[in-house]
Amino acid sequence: MNLELPQKAEVNKFIPKSKFFTKTTVNTKTKQDFADYIQKIIWRYKLSKDTINILGTNNVEEIQIFEIELKSKIIPKNILQIIDKAIPYPILYFFIYKNFSCFGIMIKDNDNPKYYFSDWNESIAFDFNGKNLEQVYQKIIRLFIKTQNKNSHDFETLIELDIKRDKLEKDISILEKRVKNEKQFKKQVEINKELKAKVRELEDLKKEL
Repeated sequence: MNLELPQKAEVNKFIPKSKFFTKTTVNTKTKQDFADYIQKIIWRYKLSKDTINILGTNNVEEIQIFEIELKSKIIPKNILQIIDKAIPYPILYFFIYKNFSCFGIMIKDNDNPKYYFSDWNESIAFDFNGKNLEQVYQKIIRLFIKTQNKNSHDFETLIELDIKRDKLEKDISILEKRVKNEKQFKKQVEINKELKAKVRELEDLKKEL
């Protein structure tokens, strides 16, 4: 992982998995998931005023970059939620499994916390410059959102539209299954009508993005 960050930002500190058990409530299953899915966690970088000379804000005082070596090509979101709960700052994750790697990040300040992930072995050109760390964080998030024009909306609007897109895609998937499984023709027609309306709504939303 070469992010072209100053040497001062390097931490390169191994974090024992058990460290997270003392920071938040973790049940037996989750502890087992840590053992089953995670090989090791390394704190690679700390982005702060002291390390990259960019001021923090009340919302984003620092940004951490963690490298997580996985035991399989599966990213366990339940474990990430434990880590994100234990660390009070946004975390940019770098996942490694054999010859595969990808990035991930969560939107912390949101009523519906959401994770974004790159594709495996996708090349991402991160830009860690900005007037403050909140702007840097928002620039990172924008790189993960699939849009025609990443700068066509302010950050809050972009996130709202993206969450709405997710919900519509889930609704469409559920309705498609209902149409397929419904035996009564009349009900099938009603569900199909609702499905078509959702598809049109999604198509219109994608034009906004």
